Amino acid sequence: MPLNRRLLIGGTSAAAVATTAAAFAAPTTSHAAVTGSGTVVKTGADVQAAQGWAALTGRKLGILSNPTGILADGTHIVDNMAAANLDILGVFGPEHGFRGTAQAGGSEGTSIDPRTGLTVYDLYGASVSRMTTIFQTSGIDTMVFDIQDVGSRFYTYIWTMYNAMRACVRAGVRFMVLDRPNPVGGVAKGPLMTQPFTSFVGLEAIVQQHGMTAGELAQLFNGEFLPEDEGGAKLSELTIIAAKGWAPRDLFAETNLKFVPPSPNMPTPDTSLLYPGTCMFEGTTLSEGRGTTRPFELVGAPYVDYRWAERLNTRNIPGVLFREAYFTPTFSKHTGAICGGVQVHITDPHALDAIRVGVEMLVALKSLYPTDFAWRSDNWIDKLTGSSRLRTQINAGASADEVVGAWQAELAAFDAMRQQYLIYPGKRG
Repeated sequence: MPLNRRLLIGGTSAAAVATTAAAFAAPTTSHAAVTGSGTVVKTGADVQAAQGWAALTGRKLGILSNPTGILADGTHIVDNMAAANLDILGVFGPEHGFRGTAQAGGSEGTSIDPRTGLTVYDLYGASVSRMTTIFQTSGIDTMVFDIQDVGSRFYTYIWTMYNAMRACVRAGVRFMVLDRPNPVGGVAKGPLMTQPFTSFVGLEAIVQQHGMTAGELAQLFNGEFLPEDEGGAKLSELTIIAAKGWAPRDLFAETNLKFVPPSPNMPTPDTSLLYPGTCMFEGTTLSEGRGTTRPFELVGAPYVDYRWAERLNTRNIPGVLFREAYFTPTFSKHTGAICGGVQVHITDPHALDAIRVGVEMLVALKSLYPTDFAWRSDNWIDKLTGSSRLRTQINAGASADEVVGAWQAELAAFDAMRQQYLIYPGKRG
C-alpha cells in the first residue's frame, strides 16, 4: 500500500477540523525523576468536562469508549455525561468490551448498561456496513471517541476508530476525538504495513510504532485513507479536543494521569513501552507472557534456557536488561507448562527502542535454538510486522542491524507524511 494514497481534492477539505490545544508542557528528560510530579496533563475529556461539555450540547451522541475513558476524578465520561443530561443515544464498545471484561479477541456483546440504562452496542468485529446501520438506527448525529491507545499498530482500538469513521462518512455523522497522550511518546519507529498483509491488527499503511495520539491518527486517517476507501469522501466534520500539558517526548509515567489497563493483558505503563516489540512473539510458538502477571515482559518456551538472557545481555541493547526467568502460563500458549525465557527489565525508558529489542530477541533465539524455534503456522508474524520481510530475513540468518536497517526508508517516508497531521509541538525523540 503506497504512502501517497491520499486523494488530492481541489480547494479545502470538506472536513472541518477543529483542534483545541493550549498550554503544552516542555518535554521532560528523566522518566523516574518526574513520576508523580511536574505538570499535570489534562485529557481532552477533562478539557471538555471543565467547559460543561459545551461542544456536545444539543447533539445526539454516540460514545465509543471503554474503561480508559475516565476523567481526572476517576469517573467515566459516559456516567458524567449522563448525569449532565446530555442526549446519549448509544454507547459503543471495542475489543474487550465497554466495561473491559473480555479477553483478547473477545467482546461483551450488546446489552443495557445497568448504571445509566443506555444501550451498549458491540462494535468489535462489525463490518463498516454493519456499523453504518447501527449508527443510522440509533439516531446519533455525533460520534465521540475516547479510548486510551498504547501507540502500536496492532492494538485494535485505532482500527475500530477508523472503521467507525468510515461508517460516520456513510451515515453523515460528525466525529469527535477526546484526545489522550500516546503513552510511548511521539517517535515513529518500525516497518510499514503493506497491502497483502492488512488485517484488523493493521488495516492501513502506518508504521509499527506510529508515535501519534488517537486525535492525530484521526486527522491522518481522514486525510490519507478515507478518501480512497470511501470514494473520495471525508467526514463532514472532524473535531479533535486536544490534551493540555502533554509534549511528544513525555511517556505515560510523566503525565500524572491515572493508568487504567486498556485491555486485560496491558496491566502497566511499562507493558505498553515494550509492547510494540515483544508483541511480535504472538507470531511465534513462544509464550509472550499471557497467563502471567507480566505479559509482554516475560517471554519464553519449554525449550529455552539461561543462554538466551546471557546472549542478549552481551548485546548491550540500550534501555533494557534481560533476566533469566521461568514461568508457567495459566492460559494461552504453553498453559500449565514450565517455560524458560527472559524477563525484560526497562532500565532507561527514553533510550528504549522496543521494536529493536524484539528483533534482537528473535535473532538471538533463532541462532541459539534453530531446531526448536518456530513461527506460528499461519505466519501471523507477517500481519504483525506488515510484510514477510522480517520473517524471511531472520530465517536466512540476518543480523538485527540488517533487519532494522531494511525499513528505514519507508519509516522516513511515513514520518515525513505524518507531519501535517501532528497536533502537539515539541521534540519527538
